[in-house]
This record gives sequence, C-alpha cells and structure tokens, in this order.
Amino acid sequence: MKLIGVDIGGTFTDLILADTAQQQIWIHKVPTTVHDPSLGMVDGIQAICQMAGITPEHIDHFLHGTTVATNALLTHEGARVGMITTQGYRDIVHIGRHQRPQHYSIMQDIPWQTYPLVMRRDRHVVTERLGPKGEVLTELNEAEAREAIEALKEKGVEAIAICFLNSYINDSHEAKVAAMVKEIYPEAFVTTSASIFPQFREFERFTTALINAFVGPKVKSYVDHLWQRLKELAGDLELHIMRSNGGVATAEVAAQEPVTLLLSGLAAGVLGGAATGNLSGRQKLITFDMGGTSTDIGIVTEDGFVEGTARDTWIAGYPVMVPMIDVHTIGAGGGSIAYVDAGGAFRVGPKSAGAAPGPACYGKGGLQAAVTDANVVLNRIDPAHFLGGEMDIYPDNAFQVMQDLADSLGLDIYEAAAGVITIVNNNMANAIRSRTIQKGHDPRQFALVALGGAGPLHAVEVAQSMGIPEVIVPRYPGITSAMGLLTTDLKYDLIQNEFLLSSEPNLGKFNHDLRLLEEQVREQLRSDGFNDDEITLERLADCRYVGQGYELRVSVPMGEIDEEKLGQVWQQFHDRHTVEYGHAFPQNTVELVTLRITGKGPMPKLSELPTPGTGELEQAWLKTTETYFRVNGQLEKYSTNFFERDRLPVNAQIEGPAVIFQKDSTTLLPPHTWAIVQANGNLLIHLEPQPVEEKRMVMEAVL
Repeated sequence: MKLIGVDIGGTFTDLILADTAQQQIWIHKVPTTVHDPSLGMVDGIQAICQMAGITPEHIDHFLHGTTVATNALLTHEGARVGMITTQGYRDIVHIGRHQRPQHYSIMQDIPWQTYPLVMRRDRHVVTERLGPKGEVLTELNEAEAREAIEALKEKGVEAIAICFLNSYINDSHEAKVAAMVKEIYPEAFVTTSASIFPQFREFERFTTALINAFVGPKVKSYVDHLWQRLKELAGDLELHIMRSNGGVATAEVAAQEPVTLLLSGLAAGVLGGAATGNLSGRQKLITFDMGGTSTDIGIVTEDGFVEGTARDTWIAGYPVMVPMIDVHTIGAGGGSIAYVDAGGAFRVGPKSAGAAPGPACYGKGGLQAAVTDANVVLNRIDPAHFLGGEMDIYPDNAFQVMQDLADSLGLDIYEAAAGVITIVNNNMANAIRSRTIQKGHDPRQFALVALGGAGPLHAVEVAQSMGIPEVIVPRYPGITSAMGLLTTDLKYDLIQNEFLLSSEPNLGKFNHDLRLLEEQVREQLRSDGFNDDEITLERLADCRYVGQGYELRVSVPMGEIDEEKLGQVWQQFHDRHTVEYGHAFPQNTVELVTLRITGKGPMPKLSELPTPGTGELEQAWLKTTETYFRVNGQLEKYSTNFFERDRLPVNAQIEGPAVIFQKDSTTLLPPHTWAIVQANGNLLIHLEPQPVEEKRMVMEAVL
C-alpha cells in the first residue's frame, strides 16, 4: 500500500511517500505557497511520485496536517459569526472569567474582548431555559428563534453558533434551532455547543462553539478545494486529516468540526517524535519541533502523550475545550527576526520573515537579520548543502544584515550572531521549562527529540542549558510531522458529564453511560468501514475533589465497573494529585466529573524505516573548517568536521564539534559532545564527553 503524508507549515511543505509493502520511503520539501497552500502541495506530490517512479493515481491513502484553522484564529481572519443564546446570557463570551493572559498587567488586550469571535450586535437571544439536570424550565420560543435566524441571514453572517444554558445535559433546544437554521438559511455553517463540547462551564463551551463557527467556513472551503484538487490529480483516493487529539478523521468529519484541527500539524510532530524516541528505547521524551516560524514543544511520558486540560488548553488567548495533545508553541524559528526594541533591548522573534521574503540569506528580498542568517555567519550552515543543495543561499546577504544589527548593538558581527542564537535558544528553553518543571516533570529524566528543519541545529545547545542528557535526531527530522501522519489511527472522542461521587457512586448509571458512549463510538467507526474486532476503546475520566475548580485526568478500567475497579480510579486520582500538586487528600470525597471514551480504527502505516548503510566514517566526511561556538562564556573558532548524514554507517561515532548535513535539516554537535548512528537510523547525541578509551578506539578506526 502506498501512503502520502503532507504537512503544510508556514515556510515549507513537507512530504513523505511510503510503500508499506516494500518498506521504502521517499521525502521531499517544497516552499509553502501561502496564497494557496494546495498549489505547493500538488507540485510536491507530483515531484515525490516522480522520485518513486509512480504516478499519483497509485496512491491509496492521503494523510494531511493543516494549519488553516490555526492561522484563521491567530490572524483573526475567520467568518462573520452570528450567535443565538439563552435570554440573559448574551454577554458571557465577552465577560469571560478572571483568568487573563498577563495576570498583573493593567495594560493588556483581552483576546475575547479585543478580538471578539462574534460581535455583540450579532448575538441574539431567545426565550428558553433548561435546569441544571437538563429539565425544561421554559419551553423554546420557536417564533423568537425564527426571527433571530432571519435577522442573521439578513445581516449576511456566514456561520451561526447556537449556545444554550445547560445544553450539555439536554441538547433538544439546540438541535431544534439548528434544524431551523438549515431550513431557513441552509447556506450558513451551523454549530451547536453541545455537539462540539458537551460539558459544563458556559464561557468555555460557548467560546469553543464560536471558534468552530469562526474557522468553519474557511476550513470547509479549504477541505473541499483540496479534495477536488486531489481527485483531479490522483482520482478516487481516501483523504484523512490529522486532528488535535493525535488521530486522523475523514474529510467530512474534519470539515464539520474544524475546531478539532487547531493543532493538526503540531500533533503530527509529537506523534512522529514519540515514534522516533521509542525506536531508541526512550519512553520519556520532549519533542522539540523548530521550523521556520515557530517552535512546538510536546511532552511524552511512560503513560503516553500529555494532553491539554481545562486549565491550560488555550490557543491565541481563547479557551479551546476539545481533546488535544498538549503542545506549546512559541514564535521562535529559523526565520525569527532579530532587532533592537524601543527600549534598547536585544530581541529575537516572535515576528518572522516567513517563506517570502524569508531570511536575508535566501536572496528573496529579506532585509532584517534572522536566526538562519546568524547560523550562516557562524558557519553552521554550508551554502553548498542547504536543502540538499537544491536551494541557493547567499552568505553575503547574511553578513550584511548581521553587520547592520551588530553596529546598532555596538558588537562584533560574530558576537551579534552568537547573541541571536543565545537569545532564541533561551526562549525555547523557557518554553520547555513551562511544560516540564512547571508541570512537575524533571527534564533531566527526559531525552530531547529534535524535529523540524531547524530543530537539530539548536537542540543540543538548548538541551545543555536544561541539563537534558540526550538528544535524538530522527533519520528525517525535517519531515517528522509528515512522518507522524503515517504513524497514527483514525480516532474519535466522545465526552459526557457524569458527576459521580466516591461517597455514593451510582454504578448502574455509570456502567449504562459507559456502554452507551462506547456504542456511539463504535457506530461512528463502523460507518468509516471498520469491523468491531478492529476497533479499540480507551476510557478516561476527569476527576476532582469536591469544591475544586479544575480536574485531573485518569484512566478507567475496561469491562463492567464494580466497587474495586472504581476504587482504582479514585487511587489514580490521589496519586496524580500528588504528582501535580505535591499532596493529596485521600479522606476527601472525589467527584468524577467527565467521562471520556476514545475509539480507534487502525490505519495502514509504515512500521519500519530503511536502515543506514554500511561503510567507513571517512566516506561521509566532507571537509574540515572553522565554526564559531561559545564555550564557558567565550566565543571562539573551532576546527569542525562536516559530514553527510546519508553516508554515515551504522554504529559510526562522531565527536563534536561537527556539523552533519542532510536534505531536510542540519545537525550541530558543539564541542565536548558526541553522537552515534543507531541501527534504526536515529542519531543519538550524548551531551557528556565520550569516555577516553572509547574516543581512542574511534579515532584509531577512522585513521
């Protein structure tokens, strides 16, 4: 079976073609065509198929990671949204909660107030009311609902979100109004809050539904356009799109629930990083995906991916309460611009040069110093080997913009370039601290997996600043997100509020709800063509002590739940609470707030990667030249060996300082580090100096 994974980033579009029968893969990168991402993608598909000696019609599955939904939210360029809500609750989405992006600032923009997803004039109220148990206190006034829909149609809104109080328990009123919208205004994209996020907390539920409506028309148009282009290119093939939860969904489901795509490409990177780390026998991993525009940080523990919770699942300042892998993104990439701010401080990012014009060294008109330019000045990037020699680099441009920056700072050009690297590395290290140390994880117990086109170039120095002992560089780090698309399964999540107390559990109702949710998930997967024996289920629950504001997630045993199994759930919560907060209260009543069922259907995937070749290390050696490194606070030139990664044999050991080139990325080994090429193709980098005896044996072998 032939599979293609395509991840469209802000700078490059990454492609991987896998033949699962022959266990062969081909990789390719093309510049992203920002005005129409499908153009660059189609060019890339045609090129990679030509590399493999096939035509696009031979492709069986197409898997895609997209940033369309993310960019629409980040840039506030979504649809005009109308909202229909319960009378008296028109301003919930404006008031929000006490959380603010900057807790102690009196001068700040509150995202949901500064950039409202729906203007107040487009929020309409109707008479209806459900009680806290879902009981109907006031019947829906259908005449008012009809008037609201007609008013929104007259205004020309593109999407309508229906958000009623307590609808997470009883969605009958929302469903009625949604049916009316489809009758009166079928052109509108319609969303109900209960269908997207059936949980309590009205602000978060309403906002999540509004985001779905805000990005919905753009995502649906993109998916429809993409599918049409693919059909023209390759005929009838299956299109699956990565979702924030780490699974893929059919194009139809993804287009209806675009809010689930906000971390589409980012989640694929974490999946690819986890698969890479597991190949090297490491379970505790920090995925470090540095591209041209941003850096994405994900955490993988022995229990699997760390998922976002109600406390920290925020994107662009908005709460997004759908299942998603916890990925933290900062504006730090190869295109991040270095500058001196109004106060005279030396800054790097978050503004990026992007793909066009890109860093100055790209020769496309960039006039400001970027991180990639700094690496060129420090001789960490070789113009002859950038993107496998397929893209020209202009060092003179990099030196010119870096000299301008150095002059404004009163520094030597090399000190200025090293300063750019130090600042961006510290920014990324701080991002890792926020997802490890501040979450109760010791980074010294993890391995850092370097992903993206720029990740391997910066990963070791970032790891050194954090005390992380190992860095793993995949065989193809620059296309790991695309590779991650080929490691996952079709995945659906269902959520239901439960409110089960440990002091008086209703096991009959609990087991009934479990069976009902599981059957709903199975039915969805059956409709996608999976048999019952192919479907796997996982149970999770969000628990808290009675009176707590937020929950912690634990697993629920399979099978019929009795008192013993339920006791395991309570104990898991106490243990998790101890890890998270340093203490627990075993004598207190625990409340199981939310029940979650995850269903998976197996997708074809690449199980192995081609192993590196055999030979001698000197065959991979390209040259020795001088490169700048800061060691013990001093910036100095070091004699540095340059190698070609594709020629590195299995078990080859490389001592830093060294630079290792490959088509999709460049790996940097600073002084006093060393790496070994593993049989699985990974490059395992040790941050401690190699033992003297091993070093002597390696040098003798090379000489």
